[in-house]
Amino acid sequence: MSSQSAGFWRPTWMRALARIQGWTADPDSHVRRLASEGTRPYLPWAIRVPGLLQNPEATLPILDALRSDPSEDVRRSVANHLNDISRHAPDVAVRTAARWLDAPGPATERVVRHSLRTLIKKGHPGALELLGFAPADVAVEDLSTQTPAITLPGQLRFSVTLRNTGSTTARLAVDYVVHYVKAHGGTAPAVFKLAVLELGPGEARTLSASHALHQMTTRRHYAGTHLLQIQVNGIRHGSLAFDVYLSGQEEEASGVETETETPQTRRPAP
Repeated sequence: MSSQSAGFWRPTWMRALARIQGWTADPDSHVRRLASEGTRPYLPWAIRVPGLLQNPEATLPILDALRSDPSEDVRRSVANHLNDISRHAPDVAVRTAARWLDAPGPATERVVRHSLRTLIKKGHPGALELLGFAPADVAVEDLSTQTPAITLPGQLRFSVTLRNTGSTTARLAVDYVVHYVKAHGGTAPAVFKLAVLELGPGEARTLSASHALHQMTTRRHYAGTHLLQIQVNGIRHGSLAFDVYLSGQEEEASGVETETETPQTRRPAP
């Protein structure tokens, strides 16, 4: 945000919200969506408004007015907006979602699930509890991959078995975590949704999935040993290594000498 933009927003954001609140009753769904989308704290490609970040409850009246809007596009914007708030004020997001569930409409549960998706991936206890994912006695077994070495572009194919070792039915939010190798040689985790399921006492289920690996404008891949973990109701289990290699074309684009082998780019001998 430029200093000029920040200087404009600081004294006017409260007055702007008062005007925008009126848009929530506009007959045009595009205007109603603008009321939510235009005030999102982390709207992509938009400037940040310090007042909204410092006062995470300021836009809640707008979201309250639109959470049961007849337009799916408007409701999705509301969910994305509350998900934005969860990034810097998770407790505010969870309290708001709980309040909505206390007075639900036909689409409330779906809006809440989408609103709390980031907190679920982060394993936030309040968000997990609100959506019915209580701590569970679960064994994570036989985590394996059919693709231990992948040349980009390619796919990681893996499977895992979950077993309920408790005495009651367990409702599970199952994610997987890929620890990507970064340019500096370390790794950084990214969480992806795998399944939501229920397991009775003693019941086991095997899950299989594929994860695409290719260069993207939003994620640059690097050669090296990556790790895979399974996350169940916010708790991470196991660790499985797999190797990623760059193709010759990608090595040239990244400045890697294709004639010189390194520990990260060397293939295992046949």
